[in-house]
Amino acid sequence: MPRILFPPPRSKMVTSNLPCFRSTLEKPTVGATSRGLSEGEDNNRQQRDKISRVTVRNKVCLLSCIHMARVFVYGTLKKGQPNYFRMFDGTNGKAEFLASAFTTDKYPLVIAGKYNIPFLLKIPGQGHRVHGEIYKVDDRMLRFLDDFEGVPTMYQRTLVNLEVKEWVGQAEGGETPSPGSITEAFVYSTTTYQPDWPSLPSYESYDAYGDHGLEYVTREGRD
Repeated sequence: MPRILFPPPRSKMVTSNLPCFRSTLEKPTVGATSRGLSEGEDNNRQQRDKISRVTVRNKVCLLSCIHMARVFVYGTLKKGQPNYFRMFDGTNGKAEFLASAFTTDKYPLVIAGKYNIPFLLKIPGQGHRVHGEIYKVDDRMLRFLDDFEGVPTMYQRTLVNLEVKEWVGQAEGGETPSPGSITEAFVYSTTTYQPDWPSLPSYESYDAYGDHGLEYVTREGRD
């Protein structure tokens, strides 16, 4: 049986009510004066020291409590494809390649529309187990991808189960998922497709430059 690994996929930055975030100051101990200082001066120094320690803890916690989201890309955002550069444009956010993988269920991956865009149709059980790549992205990149993919009208971002082919990125929790392990990530699939799309040719792995003859039209080249 494949080992199942389900990390929290949602990206969020917690800025309050953090378990490691102590913003209240303890009442300083009365009577624990230092040599050469009055009781009031000593209490003030203890208060400043505690504020400093809380500030340091807060900074560490804010860094450690930022959770990245996993996104599975199967189309033009993959390596070697027309929009791959957008994944590593710093103005869009941060992304890190984690693994190659494919869906545990079959889905129709079709090329459709005026601009020959790849669509993963939300029809589990039809088509193929779709091959793609898993990336770890921050909130900014996730918002960019939502906008780029036209969520929620053109695509919808949902969770999908994936089987790992090869994991090369930094493992969460120190354990690298092995080939055959099951994990999950967000995917941009669609339920808003045209009636004839499910009957179009379905692909296991998308390549904009493949022999299908359906040339992808980039954003810059559209009317």
